[in-house]
Amino acid sequence: MELKRVVVTGLGALTPIGNTVEEYWNGLISGKSGAAPIKQFDASKFKTQFACEIKDFNVEDFIDRKEARKLDQFSQYAMVSSSEAMADSKLMESDPNKDRIGVIWGSGIGGLKSLQDEHENFLDGDGTPKFNPFFIPKMIVDIAAGHIAIKYGLRGPNFATVSACASSSNAIIDAYNLIRLGKADAIVSGGSEAAVTIMGVGGFNGLRALSMRNDSPETASRPFDKDRDGFVLGEGAGALILEEYEHAVARGAKIYAEVAGGGMSCDAHHITAPHPEGLGARNVMIEALKDAELTPEDVDYINVHGTSTPLGDISETKAIKDVFGENAYNLNISSTKSMTGHLLGAAGVIEAIACILSIKNDIVPPTINHFTDDPEFDSKLNFTFNKAQERKVNVALSNTFGFGGHNTSTIFKKLK
Repeated sequence: MELKRVVVTGLGALTPIGNTVEEYWNGLISGKSGAAPIKQFDASKFKTQFACEIKDFNVEDFIDRKEARKLDQFSQYAMVSSSEAMADSKLMESDPNKDRIGVIWGSGIGGLKSLQDEHENFLDGDGTPKFNPFFIPKMIVDIAAGHIAIKYGLRGPNFATVSACASSSNAIIDAYNLIRLGKADAIVSGGSEAAVTIMGVGGFNGLRALSMRNDSPETASRPFDKDRDGFVLGEGAGALILEEYEHAVARGAKIYAEVAGGGMSCDAHHITAPHPEGLGARNVMIEALKDAELTPEDVDYINVHGTSTPLGDISETKAIKDVFGENAYNLNISSTKSMTGHLLGAAGVIEAIACILSIKNDIVPPTINHFTDDPEFDSKLNFTFNKAQERKVNVALSNTFGFGGHNTSTIFKKLK
């Protein structure tokens, strides 16, 4: 069968460096760090006392107070970013067939704060089980997709993707596949995460995954730097409106870029560590290129997973050199996690937005906080260190990898 073309017609973002798409993009190209001491709880006894939190955000500016209390933070973030994307796309203004519009939303953890709060309330009580009736609906990962659909009356495909840090990228790929197969006209896709909590920071500290650079939070996320010591936890959400090309053209939609292809693979190696030779990362980029019917020479920019961990950065770079060969030296590579921190299940979508806007504006955002070269990395590769670079970006590839060995690569290209 002939596959449909899929395009991006709306964007929404709520991030540690900007609460709208415009603010987020300006933060990226200016090299802004979102890391600072944690404000949501007293982290003074934790090994890591900082994170990339959302700033100047009041949920009641967007959602009625009574309704907001029924939502975990991750769902609140989902509602805000998806609302921006829907308004940007003007999809609802075209009187669409809501039976053919879906929602596919990713989160790695879901309602962690709600779980923590209910547990604390039980322990502080007299042993009588008194739980909030909204506890389970607040906590479960699929609920954000449900809330978005209820708000707009969207009756098409609706589910959640959970693949740790690859969750929202899997959501985008699933949405892309359903639309190109003709199963939907448009899908709201993305992800949200709200894991800057006592349990979130404590758990990742227990794994020894987080940076402990408490004396300099804003420089703690330093992918590809010799002195990197772990990732910086972030929070937030991002949303894309993916739409069948002819459907978008018929209603006169603004089109940002085309979704060219997607790949999925597994390391099948370790629950948290990447394959040392980047085998899963290699396979997923090859699969994405094949799906997009593109060659390595067609790619201009890779937004890497690049978490600032000692092992992860090395294995991903090995995979890039293996897949792209000599063309690796013609690429711009950057890790925007150096600015946003790691949004876990929401990382993929906000990095997809960075790729889409790099195509739209022909600017590659930087990898900030590079101070010391690491001999483990090929110095001839262009990691776009410390400053954004202008270049023609026709094709951009986004990598996201998750605990459990889950790998995704998504490719976007200029519409022709």
